[in-house]
Amino acid sequence: MDELLRYFQRELPAINDFLDKEADQLNGLVRDVAKHILGSGGKRIRPMLTLLFARAFGYAKDDHHAMACALELLHSATLLHDDYLDDAELRRGRDAAHLVFGRTETILAGDALLALANEMGARYGNPRLSWLLAKGIMETAAGEIEEIEFSRNPSLDRETYMGIIIGKTARLIECACRCGAALAGATPEQEDAAGDYGLNLGIAFQLVDDALDYASPTSETGKPEGGDLKEGKVTLPLILLMEEGDEAGAEALLEALKDGSLSDGQCADILEQVREGRYSERTREEAAFYVEEAKSRLDGLGTGEEVTVLRQAADFVLTRTK
Repeated sequence: MDELLRYFQRELPAINDFLDKEADQLNGLVRDVAKHILGSGGKRIRPMLTLLFARAFGYAKDDHHAMACALELLHSATLLHDDYLDDAELRRGRDAAHLVFGRTETILAGDALLALANEMGARYGNPRLSWLLAKGIMETAAGEIEEIEFSRNPSLDRETYMGIIIGKTARLIECACRCGAALAGATPEQEDAAGDYGLNLGIAFQLVDDALDYASPTSETGKPEGGDLKEGKVTLPLILLMEEGDEAGAEALLEALKDGSLSDGQCADILEQVREGRYSERTREEAAFYVEEAKSRLDGLGTGEEVTVLRQAADFVLTRTK
């Protein structure tokens, strides 16, 4: 992972500086909200993927930050809206924005970040980039809508679950990779390879995220332990638990998730069952398949620094603890 660490340490200061300057130009009503979410940390994986693929396909200009950071703004906007919809209390170890600044201000800030991201992508005068950003936003929104509908009527439907994580997480990571390729003027086939890498990486990323929700303490993840369970979300560790339990118990749990009647004691008991059954570890094993799929899409890109970092980034997704 040495090349990955060095690359991130080299590039992240400029990415963070660009994001900070762009946020400073927002209207005062939403600027503080935007800076709260952008300044709360984050791995910046989306802008880094855009940068990595642009350079992997030969982009040599130094004007890449607007395109790369547009993806981080889109991601940050979804976090603001998600936390509001989920009534979340924490994000990356800090109070969620809607609790600090108010719900109206938070929604407006999310809208402003979406608009700013589109404006930044349009600076290149490349219709393909604008189309990719618009498509990424639409697909992410569709994934979030599907998740809300699934929470209202939860089931043991793995296909629906996979569709949700593809929509709400993987499509935007795919978009970041495609934007990097498109910025470099890659061929359609090359852009598809980049997109397939991002799609598989995004699926693995969300699977690991769902595993962490049951396996890592708040001090590491910055989110409440078992937060998905308390919010009534059916993710793979819980699906595995219910698949191997008795049918009556699974139906009772799904009904409790649907009407929000799980007590703190019941949540603690379910968390313990997930740990005992190693369902978080098995979710990571599922993620490992998608990591290998992602890396296989890099086979035609040669052996340059960016390709090495992209391979290590895929491995890092699988091993992360926060």
